[in-house]
Amino acid sequence: MKHRIPFFLNYLLIFSLFFSCKIGPDPEQELETIEDEVEILPPGELYGELFYDVQTKEIFEDSKTFVDVVPEYNVGLIRQRYNMLNDTTTEGITDFVEQHFSVPGNDFEFETDSSSINSHIKNLWQVLKRPADERISGTLLPLPNPYIVPGGRFREIYYWDSYFTMLGLQEDEEIETIQNMVDNFAYLINEYGFIPNGNRTYYLGRSQPPFFAMMVQVLAASKGKPVYAKYLPELEREYNFWMDGASQLNQEKKHRRVVKMPDGEILNRYWDDNATPRPESYREDVATAESAIADNPELTKEEVYRNLRAGAESGWDFSSRWLNKNEAGEFDLSSIHTTHIVPVDLNSLMYNLENTIAKAAEIIGDSEKSEKFNQKAQSRKNAILKYHWNNEKGYFMDYNFKKAEQTERLSLAGVYPLFFEIASEQQSNLVSEKIEEVFLKSGGVVTTPYNTGQQWDAPNGWAPLQWLTIKGLQNYNKNKLAEKISSRWLKLNKDVYGRTYKMLEKYNVEDLTKESGGGEYPTQDGFGWTNGVYQKLSSEE
Repeated sequence: MKHRIPFFLNYLLIFSLFFSCKIGPDPEQELETIEDEVEILPPGELYGELFYDVQTKEIFEDSKTFVDVVPEYNVGLIRQRYNMLNDTTTEGITDFVEQHFSVPGNDFEFETDSSSINSHIKNLWQVLKRPADERISGTLLPLPNPYIVPGGRFREIYYWDSYFTMLGLQEDEEIETIQNMVDNFAYLINEYGFIPNGNRTYYLGRSQPPFFAMMVQVLAASKGKPVYAKYLPELEREYNFWMDGASQLNQEKKHRRVVKMPDGEILNRYWDDNATPRPESYREDVATAESAIADNPELTKEEVYRNLRAGAESGWDFSSRWLNKNEAGEFDLSSIHTTHIVPVDLNSLMYNLENTIAKAAEIIGDSEKSEKFNQKAQSRKNAILKYHWNNEKGYFMDYNFKKAEQTERLSLAGVYPLFFEIASEQQSNLVSEKIEEVFLKSGGVVTTPYNTGQQWDAPNGWAPLQWLTIKGLQNYNKNKLAEKISSRWLKLNKDVYGRTYKMLEKYNVEDLTKESGGGEYPTQDGFGWTNGVYQKLSSEE
């Protein structure tokens, strides 16, 4: 609903704004809080020059802080006031922001106590839970049901995080919360045509790894097969989003998230519909684009921005998976080329989505649709085995379709075909050997064997990849190695908790005396998916 201000009130407000901005705001004067018109706009369009000035002048250390502010007044009036502001120094802008917005800080109060780690996590669900949203507030996209956020700087729901969070909620019998979150994701699919990276306007150009089908599976484990039937329409809409343009691929070998492979198969890649700096990482993206163009004048800034955004859609922002080495043999973020890569993890997830749609269709008695999607899944499985398996390396690799060859980057994305049981027994034997030889460390498995300074590389380990690796190995009866990874990861989590009473976003699995690092922001605590995987794995000990 749009709320209009009477003409005479608008006139008086603008008149008062003119004098208050020219002379300086009166601290005793309080503007009437007026609900803004409901507009779904990214921060640059919502706040205009104020957004760019705040980000370029580094008013906040973290670029994400300003894009998450909550306006105290009508945004149109805030823009008018800013356009008339004389003092646009760093101090002046800081004062203006503090007067007109509620600035997020540490939104999470984690109690430090000596309770067991499992009890601590169970209590954290209430700390990380957010109520249903009443309306758009700044950049927040409202959700109709309560939900769990990751924690730290992540104050909104995140797509792929939520599946791993649900594993712990399932273990703690928080089934209603899982139901609410699945319904929220179904709502996002119906409202926007897909599940955004998170429920923020600045995430509306991209999604994240498609785990919605796995969430439906978690809920069905508690509520039965009718769950699959209930969410079949949303599963199909998500599938259509990822496959948009597939039927038109002829001379053109790519469109949005689909790629036509050398022998005509259609596989998927990560993408973003925008080619501008990410608002939540504005300064960082501008600097990366400038560096990239300096190294390679044939590039455009738009290409760099698109590839950075696509890397964010992958969830692995950022990793050597998407990078080239420079002349010094180092991985440089300015070489990012995510959109050139057909990722093994994404296509394994799409295989699972096709299988899930087939299962849901069978449950409702639509045998034709079930058979259609079973065939799609089988075709994709064959393509994954053709393009992603490297017999020489004994591992599943990403594929660079621009070069028509596999990449050279080993990563834990290669365990997805085990998790979804795409691999043969012989392939599983070779993959398990590679995991033990290359990835297994003192604290679990490392994401890649390359130390690049990016957070999705060595020495970091992440809860979701521990889970996928462990379950993938168990699918092929590699139980001894799976147990080794699980016990090392759980011990690391427990040891860090014993020292800090914190559950962290990521961990250093190579040197257990050091913290994790790398990336665009400090390691966050909270933390949704770490909590979920810990609860689930510890219950299986």
